[in-house]
Amino acid sequence: MTGEPAQTVAEGPPSGVRRSRVLVRGVVQGVGFRPYVFALAGRLGLSGHVTNTGDGVLAEVEGSAEAVAAFRARIGPEAPPLARVESVSHQDLAAEGGAGFRITASRTGGPARTLVSPDTATCEDCLAELRDPGDRRHRHPFITCTNCGPRFTIVTGLPYDRAHTTMAGFPMCARCAAEYTDPADRRFHAQPVACHDCGPRLRLLVRGDGPAGEGAAGESWTEVRTDPVAEARRLLADGAIVAVKGLGGYHLACDAGNEASVRLLRERKARGGKPFAVMARSLDDLAGLVSPDAAERALLTGGIRPVVLLRRTGTGPHPALSAAVAPGSADLGVMLPYTPLHHLLLGLPGDPPGPRLLVMTSGNLGGEPIVTGEDEARERLGPLADALLGHDRPIHVPCDDSVVRVCAGEELPLRRSRGYAPLPVPLPLPVAPALAVGGDLKNTFCLGAGRRAWLSAHIGDMDDLATLAAFGRAERQLASLTGVAPELLAADRHPGYRSARWARGAAEGRPLHQVQHHHAHIASVLAENQLDGSTRVLGLAFDGTGYGEDGAVWGGEFLLADYTGFLRFAHLRYVPLPGGDAAVRHPWRMALAHLRAAGLPWDPGLPSVAACPPEQLPLLARQLERGINCVPTSSMGRLFDAVSSLAGICQHAGYEAQAALELEAAAVSWGRPVDGAYEFGLTGQAGAALRADPGPVLAAVVAELRAGVPRELVAARFHQSLAGLVRRVCGRAREEHGVEAVALTGGVFANAVLLGACTRALRADGFTVLRHRLVPPGDGGLALGQLMVAAHAAAPAPGGGPRP
Repeated sequence: MTGEPAQTVAEGPPSGVRRSRVLVRGVVQGVGFRPYVFALAGRLGLSGHVTNTGDGVLAEVEGSAEAVAAFRARIGPEAPPLARVESVSHQDLAAEGGAGFRITASRTGGPARTLVSPDTATCEDCLAELRDPGDRRHRHPFITCTNCGPRFTIVTGLPYDRAHTTMAGFPMCARCAAEYTDPADRRFHAQPVACHDCGPRLRLLVRGDGPAGEGAAGESWTEVRTDPVAEARRLLADGAIVAVKGLGGYHLACDAGNEASVRLLRERKARGGKPFAVMARSLDDLAGLVSPDAAERALLTGGIRPVVLLRRTGTGPHPALSAAVAPGSADLGVMLPYTPLHHLLLGLPGDPPGPRLLVMTSGNLGGEPIVTGEDEARERLGPLADALLGHDRPIHVPCDDSVVRVCAGEELPLRRSRGYAPLPVPLPLPVAPALAVGGDLKNTFCLGAGRRAWLSAHIGDMDDLATLAAFGRAERQLASLTGVAPELLAADRHPGYRSARWARGAAEGRPLHQVQHHHAHIASVLAENQLDGSTRVLGLAFDGTGYGEDGAVWGGEFLLADYTGFLRFAHLRYVPLPGGDAAVRHPWRMALAHLRAAGLPWDPGLPSVAACPPEQLPLLARQLERGINCVPTSSMGRLFDAVSSLAGICQHAGYEAQAALELEAAAVSWGRPVDGAYEFGLTGQAGAALRADPGPVLAAVVAELRAGVPRELVAARFHQSLAGLVRRVCGRAREEHGVEAVALTGGVFANAVLLGACTRALRADGFTVLRHRLVPPGDGGLALGQLMVAAHAAAPAPGGGPRP
């Protein structure tokens, strides 16, 4: 919570009666702000009223000059814990007289400028009631109060009142209404308030014959008439897969310790080897698996409760965790319960024993939008689940779990969604109202106006109609909440991106700026680090793919950049990308392409050569020789794939970045100091970009593998060699261009080993290191950079007119 000092106005005689209108902007609706104002005014002996408006919370207070001044000074700094006060403004009015202070009906109309609170984990007060057999909300699966529960996912409009949420269809019983209207109650004006008598209802459907209706592929579902939660927990303990409705959509859950169940879920969801996240009842249940530090514990137990990637500490099998949960990963994605239903599903004290850890993965097929509705769940999740635990409170806004990690003591978001969206990112420069549509993978779009940018929750991969439809719905909903009417649009330059095609169709005469992929990545780091763009930085944009200005696939870029443009200072040397996506799915193809480019033979003893089907070796050689379907690439992600394959770590990638993730895991497992790092070649001609040649690195890797060096040490040395390359190139940029700040971005910098090594090396050399802390380094943060570049291009130049 932040506040700005109130404006200073001349005070009259201390004994005089004053009246003041006070407007508070920020996250001030749905967080108990009006009850807080009511109580503050009462303590100061002030009369007047308070209401919600589309602009924020508006109060009028009247009383002594000292009391009015105290009200204006305290309203921001003492705000409720979930509030985020951005500004407090006021003006003096003529005194009206009258007594008492009241909360009045919300005012509708006018532009929407207030901020909606993210969804928040169940608070300790509500948990105490949930566990208390003597409380009337004992075991109520929708228990909430002013300080916790759903917000963003149930809001249908502003001001934030019950009528503008998906709770509008649940009339309060007399007891809930009494709490809702009692200023002394914790549920005073808590819009989602409900109880067993008047709230939403759980419903458990299981596969089988019965009257519940037809599911996918003609399957019938039967409604369970006993306690839905107790039966769902029993099913999970017996090995079933249960779809569970959460705050922003469904999860697919199973016992994380049941090998057969985890493997079946993997098979049904077509998950490949991609790691699952798990949910634990408490930190104690993670003993022997992970050992979170203080920063990680704060994330796990705080109000956001994202999935936190934690380094594993156990070296052998664990009874509560199947080996199939996160194969090949050095990390385990962990979260703690954040809804009352989660707490009930994992069991309260005295409940029959159930699974100690639950796999909790998004209720969808890979890349598709998360499922939110009951009918949709039967259709799309029916083939994946044995039972559906849903309820009748609608989800208005889909919102997947956020994923973060802590690197060098600082938070690094990998997916920014539940708990963070729709909080705005503050901007270093004002921007015209604009919409940036992001990329095609892990899509997130961005609306911006003034000095705020609102990033959407995670949408998904823009490769099917369902995701495109979800994108359109989310864009309209966020625009209605923010009041942003875009005057310009921004998209990626890739000619085949579906997001860019959507933007072209939606532009309708408005300017559309297409921003180079890696420039947008760097602009994103600049924006969240509050740089105004007046000084160029050296941006390191390392990722898997991005459309380059020369038509090649870029991804290992060192760009001298600001918001206006960029100069390509250095890049990874081009190699052929044989077969496009086929090379991504089969890292051995990339390894063989890199070996050929480096002039290294395809020794049959190398794991990459052995992994290639014998009949394909001559075909691949001919393809590379003739350049058939071989776009040149400077991708750092593809270099990781090649080294992973060469070391015999990953030959077939079932999900994005699998080869790179497993290479990082191998480096982590070395667990000892690393010496003898490999060295990249670095060449360049006057007036041209430097080229970083991985050939010497690959030659050293091959030699060490032939000498029997453990692949874990090879992986560790490769990471160190990249940090050494970064250090050398940044040193050259400082010598030639006076650069003192380096920005690290792109999906490759989700790798904690590489990010940590580069950060330490650059800081040791006196560089200012710019990292992501608010938005992901991958394509989930791309739209923020697109917004800044496009808005800067559209802004008038100092002499008037558009910028060049």
